[in-house]
Parts: sequence; C-alpha cells; structure tokens
Amino acid sequence: MYVRIARFEGGDRNWDDFAAEVGETIRSGGQGTPFEKVTGAAKRVMLLVDREGNRGANLILCETEDDLRRTDTAMNEITPASGRGARTSVEMYEVVLDEEPGT
Repeated sequence: MYVRIARFEGGDRNWDDFAAEVGETIRSGGQGTPFEKVTGAAKRVMLLVDREGNRGANLILCETEDDLRRTDTAMNEITPASGRGARTSVEMYEVVLDEEPGT
C-alpha cells in the first residue's frame, strides 16, 4: 500500500463544504475532473483538517506504486480555487504498517 499526502494552508474555506464537495467528487467517480482518470487506482481517500490553524491534508491510498504515481500526476492537475489557500507540499510514502489495535 502507498499513500500520497497533500497539505493545504490558508485561504477562505468552509471545511465542511469543502469536504462535501470532495466526497461528491469521489462518489461520482471524479466525473469531469482529473480524478476521473485514476478513480480505480485510489483505494481510500481521507481529508484531515485543523480548523484553528486553517490547514488541512488530503490522503490518498493506492495498492501499487504505479497507481500512486498515476494518481499523483492526475491530482497535480488540480489547483485550489482562487482565495481557497495553497497546496504547500505533497509527499508520497510506502505504508509499512496498517494495524488495528486488539485484532
């Protein structure tokens, strides 16, 4: 498993509305967006938020490194809308442990 972590800061953003938009994009298979190209490659998507710090992170998990690279290429085609802050970093990792306590 592999993960792409994109971090965002600043801007005038309602995080609940943003999460709803992202969720709808995912549920629609990314229809009309660059995510549409790799919807089968993404196995899980998470959006994390620090409301007080006005920053967030988007995690996309993929099964293979190739899927991760294709997803990264597609996601790099998307830029935050004007006034909605900036993507401050993108990092990619191999997941070496994903364990549920007590199992």
